[in-house]
Amino acid sequence: MATISNSMSTLSTSDAQNPVDFYRHHIAEKLSPIVNKPVEDLQKVLSWTQTLDKGDLMLPVAALREKVKPQDRAQEIAAAFPEDESVLVSCKANGPFVQFYFKPEDVTKRVIPLILESKHIYGANLEPGLQDPSHPEKGKKKVIVEFSSPNIAKEFHQGHLRSTIIGGFISKLYALNGWDVIRMNYLGDWGKQYGLLANGFRQFGSQEQLAKDSIAHLFEVYVKISKIKAEQDVPINDLKKQIRDQKQKGEDTSALEKELEPLVEKSEDEKARKYFKSMEDGDPEALALWKQFRDLSIDKYKKTYARLNIEFDVYSGESQVDTQKIDNVLASLKQQKIAEESEGAILIDFAKHGAKKLNKAIIQRKDGTPLYLTRDLAAILERHEKYHFDRMIYVIADQQNEHVAQLFKTTEISGHKDISDKCQHISFGMVKGMSTRRGTVKFLDDVIQHVKDVMLDVMRKNDKKYSQLDDPEATADILAITAIMVQDLTGRVRNGYEFNFERMTSFEGDTGPYLQYAHARLSSIERKAGADIPSLNSADLSLLKEPHAIDLIRSLAQYPDVVANTLKTQEPSTVLTYLFKMSHTLSSSYDILQVVGSEPELMKARLALYEAARQVLWNGMTLLGLTPVERM
Repeated sequence: MATISNSMSTLSTSDAQNPVDFYRHHIAEKLSPIVNKPVEDLQKVLSWTQTLDKGDLMLPVAALREKVKPQDRAQEIAAAFPEDESVLVSCKANGPFVQFYFKPEDVTKRVIPLILESKHIYGANLEPGLQDPSHPEKGKKKVIVEFSSPNIAKEFHQGHLRSTIIGGFISKLYALNGWDVIRMNYLGDWGKQYGLLANGFRQFGSQEQLAKDSIAHLFEVYVKISKIKAEQDVPINDLKKQIRDQKQKGEDTSALEKELEPLVEKSEDEKARKYFKSMEDGDPEALALWKQFRDLSIDKYKKTYARLNIEFDVYSGESQVDTQKIDNVLASLKQQKIAEESEGAILIDFAKHGAKKLNKAIIQRKDGTPLYLTRDLAAILERHEKYHFDRMIYVIADQQNEHVAQLFKTTEISGHKDISDKCQHISFGMVKGMSTRRGTVKFLDDVIQHVKDVMLDVMRKNDKKYSQLDDPEATADILAITAIMVQDLTGRVRNGYEFNFERMTSFEGDTGPYLQYAHARLSSIERKAGADIPSLNSADLSLLKEPHAIDLIRSLAQYPDVVANTLKTQEPSTVLTYLFKMSHTLSSSYDILQVVGSEPELMKARLALYEAARQVLWNGMTLLGLTPVERM
């Protein structure tokens, strides 16, 4: 969301504070004389814990690299750790670990005021994105995040959603950690498939239908022409296999080749190749139809991105890469003998360059048209010249793993190792059971509408709450998108998943609706209590003594560490798992920490706690790309 990006532009290193860093330093100072290690070294090995029962920070004794049993040494360290009033933590040994617990009174007065003051920048940290943290004036590091990148003239479907929301999250994460982020949408807007679509449009297309619902009509055309192509491919591929097999045996294949030639010449695949060649050669009629498809697609995509809280700084595409740069890349690869000729085409044999697993890649067809690898390499060099990036992240499905590896390797061996070292591929698994060619894909707009209808049905069951909503349709839309996105982000990015309507729409368990309910309930508590949020800074926090309150505060203290750890894992599930755990801690506290009906000062203290929790929930949800609702 814009909030994160905008807040980062005015944030200074002193504004972003991590309360756990204070305790990390404090513990390291007390540990240093006990283990005879520098404070700085000890700070690095004091790690956060997955659950509060294991402490707030933990020392894995093995990290001290001492020649003693970690279990025995843990007991010694815990026994020697000071317990006077100046020490703000307690500790105990647990196997090979020493667990540290923040003292309730101290963590309460330290964490809640920090969250109430920091608001949406709580969890931010500028230092990772600075060129030189000791000299902030030297500016930020720059990262390009290339994501979404759908093929034009195709409806935005659930498969595209993965790259879009993962890339959106990565962009926000880097902005929150001080980087200058350029969000780039590198559209699939060039290639033989547009020849296939154009020829399909000539057979099955209608300008009238195109005007009514452009993308849906183009998809219908693409499925029809792809079906014809698939039927034609069967005998063609059979003959090609026979020819390969006979050549390996040294047998004559002229009869089979004669049989194959007319099939290829009449095939939709060959017609598509010729049409694309005419686009490459600048044929005005071919380019006009292609441009119409491209413009209609981008207009449609922008509306979808707006619903997903996604904005792009740059709309690029394969067609936008400078042709002279492509020619230069081809010439350079040939000159350096990286590329070689094979049966009229130009290819790279990666085995000859120390990468046997990458096979061979054609970079120029027999007819002279360059393939994706050449175009993508030219794009990398163009971007480096224009943006001087410190890192470039590609958020691309694991189906393209080999292509991306070939791209990075080609960049390296062509004399640009300094650039390839800055490139990273975030590979993700696909949503299972979807195929554009087979026509079995679930369009995102249809998915959202279906989930939205379910949300509206649930909302209507509570007449009182439903009547209080300013715009039930808009709220249901947000809830639907949240449900879809949370299901997508729950597992590890690299894993694919089965799309499940029933699970994602549930208000029970770790789902999007559950998170939204947690935020809306906190907002509701504040409304009912008539909370004056600015006045909560003066609340007497010493009144928060219950174990439920202390556990919630300890959980809130973890959030900046969660963000820092997420920058390492680059897994949205790291944030999501934390938000669910924190929400569970929160929901178990409502009966104990009641607001309405409490004494005025106690009410104020509990409201301060709940507002801090709501703020952290809001921060985490918006980092994931969600829009928290106040009523539902």
